[in-house]
Amino acid sequence: MASGRSRVAIVDDDLSVRRALARLLIASSFDARAFESGQAFLDSLPDGPPDFVVLDLHMPGMSGIDTLHALKRARINIRVIILTSFETDEDIYRAVQAGAQGYLLKDAPQADMIDAIRVIHAGKRYLPRHIATRLAERMMRTNLTTRELEVLNMLAKGLTNKQIGCALNISDNTVRNHVNSIIEKLEVSDRTEAATTAIHRGIIEVNS
Repeated sequence: MASGRSRVAIVDDDLSVRRALARLLIASSFDARAFESGQAFLDSLPDGPPDFVVLDLHMPGMSGIDTLHALKRARINIRVIILTSFETDEDIYRAVQAGAQGYLLKDAPQADMIDAIRVIHAGKRYLPRHIATRLAERMMRTNLTTRELEVLNMLAKGLTNKQIGCALNISDNTVRNHVNSIIEKLEVSDRTEAATTAIHRGIIEVNS
């Protein structure tokens, strides 16, 4: 690595993204090193951590969120910007909760990418206005419990209260109470809207 140049790690499973980002960063006077997975990046840390990381969110194996958690467990303090194609409320919330200092979409202008890195490198956060708004709205909502998430996943699969109760070994009345709580927390009108809203926000996966 050249002396005096900020070191950036690019972690993305897409080779074309890694190459494009590396060219952009090098042209902007950064040193860039690319990794195809979160694990490959973590394995490189004993050689010397970078100044900050541009991290993909959804990768096979170890996701961006998993990588952030691994850094936190290892008490490795590196500033991270998420660069992703996904912007559901839950994606944004989980990334920031896991320790990301910035969040940017892959279709953002290249100038925004450089601005984001410089802002984060200066010790600040970088969240585009619409991302910050969605994060604020998500943080205002009460978190769903683990049991409510289980019920919500089953609602999305079209199961009835009786079927959910049998699957979870709880009474129909308990299921009904969970459903009512979910509807209230998501601020929707019925169970169908709860399921579609949860999928749209990224709270549950379509195929979960």
